[in-house]
Amino acid sequence: MAAFVDRAPLTAKAGNGGNGCVSFHREKFVQNGGPDGGDGGRGGDVVLLADENMHTLLDFRFHSKYAAENGQDGASARRVGKSGEALVIKVPVGTVVRDKESGRVVADMYEAGRQKVLLRGGRGGWGNSHFATPTRQAPNFAKPGMKTDAVEFVLELKTIADVGLVGFPNVGKSTLLGRVTSAKPKIANYHFTTLTPNLGIARVDDTDFVMADIPGIVEGASEGVGLGYEFLRHVERTRLLIHVVDASGIEGRIPTEDLDILNRELEKYGTLAEKPQIIAANKMDLGDGEEGLSMLREHVGDRVKVFPISAATGLGVDALMRECVRQLSLLPPREPFPEEEWIPETLRQENSFTVTVEDGVFVLSGRGAEQLVDSVNFEDEESMNWFHRTMRLSGMIDALRNAGAKEGSTVRMCDLEFDFVE
Repeated sequence: MAAFVDRAPLTAKAGNGGNGCVSFHREKFVQNGGPDGGDGGRGGDVVLLADENMHTLLDFRFHSKYAAENGQDGASARRVGKSGEALVIKVPVGTVVRDKESGRVVADMYEAGRQKVLLRGGRGGWGNSHFATPTRQAPNFAKPGMKTDAVEFVLELKTIADVGLVGFPNVGKSTLLGRVTSAKPKIANYHFTTLTPNLGIARVDDTDFVMADIPGIVEGASEGVGLGYEFLRHVERTRLLIHVVDASGIEGRIPTEDLDILNRELEKYGTLAEKPQIIAANKMDLGDGEEGLSMLREHVGDRVKVFPISAATGLGVDALMRECVRQLSLLPPREPFPEEEWIPETLRQENSFTVTVEDGVFVLSGRGAEQLVDSVNFEDEESMNWFHRTMRLSGMIDALRNAGAKEGSTVRMCDLEFDFVE
């Protein structure tokens, strides 16, 4: 059985756009054919797909870098380059994708079959046929395709379940899940038997719902103690929580204290303590179960319903399950995590530039400057005229002047140096 991994890195890169083509029509008996360079193809997108047959992020521990296909360059006769194929990355249902740099949620793959375009491929560059004008009939330059950058993400798998079983280790959560569903969790009389969330489908009369056994939470779980911190994220999706408490006290624990500790850990992690709750006073067939049940009922009063059960024998389990169905019918449906507006750095900087001064040299840098330099044929006069006009229209000339550049000052763009001209 594959190891359960619920957090993993992902580095993805959309395809670069293909370059535009510089070409002129060649045909017998046609001396001066016009420009016919085609556009570059668009780079391939990176697409996420929620796959119900995946249950862990283990694959991303071994293969975390993905790149979509680049678009092909344009060709003569106005032939457009072929667009790059989209790259589809399959993730388990319930995977939340965050931008590593900002922490923003950029995708929530909450539903089987859902697709989400994570990164768009770069646009293809224009061929020289786009730059023909009545006064510039033979443009000897074209635009390069847009280059894309690799982006780092963090994948988090958050279990999709209606009801979550929470409680200290060895209180009977796995036994209860195994009794009410067809799940076959590992059950043994020692702490931390369950090391991964287990899911099962419970059926009560004609109603089905998904139940999850969350690995044992201990005091300090929200700070990383025990296993709880690693799996508290799986409680976030649930609509209803069942606090499974050992009412028998056979391990020397006080059920009311355990309940308070659980709620404190849920509250520290976020707003988990605000979820609707039911208390299952388990192991009523052992020890001082009745005394523990009385303590719990007196402690919570009318705020939370307490059900005496024995997961091992089935005592009271039917009543607990019917209460789950009743409360679920009154609760709103599960909502996906809100996806935040997010633009990759590549797109934010597509036309951006900055001006700095290094040892008296005015340095123009940034994505916009790089794109402009790549577009120019410096051996062609018309291309150079277009270069200077584009610098003026884009605000680069004004930015250099504001930075202190004078007539004849040295300007550097990428590997190109030239004198500043007003």
